[in-house]
Amino acid sequence: MHRNVCCSFTGHRPEKLPWGTDENDPRCTALKKHLYKEVTSAYHLGYSHFLCGMARGTDLYFCEAVLRLRDLHSDVKIEAAIPFPKQAHRWKTSEQSRYYQLLDRCNYQTIVQQQYTQGCMHRRNRYMVDHSTRLIAVYNGTGGGTLYTINYANKQDLDIILLPF
Repeated sequence: MHRNVCCSFTGHRPEKLPWGTDENDPRCTALKKHLYKEVTSAYHLGYSHFLCGMARGTDLYFCEAVLRLRDLHSDVKIEAAIPFPKQAHRWKTSEQSRYYQLLDRCNYQTIVQQQYTQGCMHRRNRYMVDHSTRLIAVYNGTGGGTLYTINYANKQDLDIILLPF
């Protein structure tokens, strides 16, 4: 896939979201709508390949938004960028179920490395940025992996769309 048609995503896990895991919260519903709007906008700008890190929280919202878009446009592809094969191994059963159902619907799965290491999440994030020209980020201004990815994307001169919440 050519980098110019690729859009990647970064965002927070439930622990950094004011609603946590309560996806019925109106703020979560509003964010999901905004995220779908940005994914659709990216598609209309020529992005048809989307990369998702498949982490808990906003990554999975992004994956669901792209799958909704793919239902309307068959040329849309989604690639799961998996930091290591057992990414969801220690998650709650309900979160694992959602993860594997979404993973099964992805067009591609790229496993960045075979074993967990301290830096594997950053390596996964660099992989996504290195294969994209646009980054959509759900970001609340705090430190962590999302900020790391935004900073890396800035250095790589990506078009960055920030979605505060």
